[in-house]
Amino acid sequence: MSTDIEKAVAVIAARSGGLEPRTGIILGSGLGPFVDSVEDAVIISYGDLPGFPEPGVAGHAGRLVLGRVAGAPVAVMQGRAHYYESGRADAMKTPVRTLAALGCDTLIVTNAAGSLNRDAGPGSVMVLTDHISFTGVSPLFGEQGDDRFVDLSAAYDPEIRETFHAQARLQGLPLHEGVYMWFCGPHFETPAEIRAAGIMGASAVGMSTVPEVILARHAGLKVGALSIITNLAAGMGDTDLSHAQTMSNAAVAAQSVQELLTGFLASRQG
Repeated sequence: MSTDIEKAVAVIAARSGGLEPRTGIILGSGLGPFVDSVEDAVIISYGDLPGFPEPGVAGHAGRLVLGRVAGAPVAVMQGRAHYYESGRADAMKTPVRTLAALGCDTLIVTNAAGSLNRDAGPGSVMVLTDHISFTGVSPLFGEQGDDRFVDLSAAYDPEIRETFHAQARLQGLPLHEGVYMWFCGPHFETPAEIRAAGIMGASAVGMSTVPEVILARHAGLKVGALSIITNLAAGMGDTDLSHAQTMSNAAVAAQSVQELLTGFLASRQG
């Protein structure tokens, strides 16, 4: 365990009153308000946690929130760092490994994404089944030992995915599923890149998530992921793409994702 992880765990343990979270959650753009549902919340700024990044994107507050949701002990990351902010694919290495060191056995990752599926338009929610990395980089560059050769054949846990589908059925929420393609950003994709993504099997595109999933699997965590669809991908719609559009449309589906997350956490208490 690195010094930064040990120090971060020590800070968290000193402030959290002995809470032992089982589930870690990384909140993407527009989902910050989910932390309002955390009971007995302990809030720690990333700035107080060694090795945690200071997010530089609107909608990413940069706080770790610990407490309970639907009775389940959680550690919620309100914001992430992106590859395009520093050129480091491992920018979320210390946070993800800290969640594992705290005792989390599951990581749920959320994001805002563009859709290649016209049936899953802005305001829709998609549970991810797999991913494609279009960047050619890995957060495990420089790691040593044989465990760096991580098996990603079931990176997105099938049982977690089915639990989300079950919760969606119970709550009457439409839930799409598909494959997420990771682009480096910060620029949006070109129409030609989107056509290529479709040929390769992508259902949605975005600028995050994949590094965290790889890091989580390397740490032995089970993973589930939800995308809020904020726009049709480049060349498929008639509006210019922008981060303002991302934030505006993310708010449309944020309540649905929050209900799915709460239902999932409640199911872990059963």
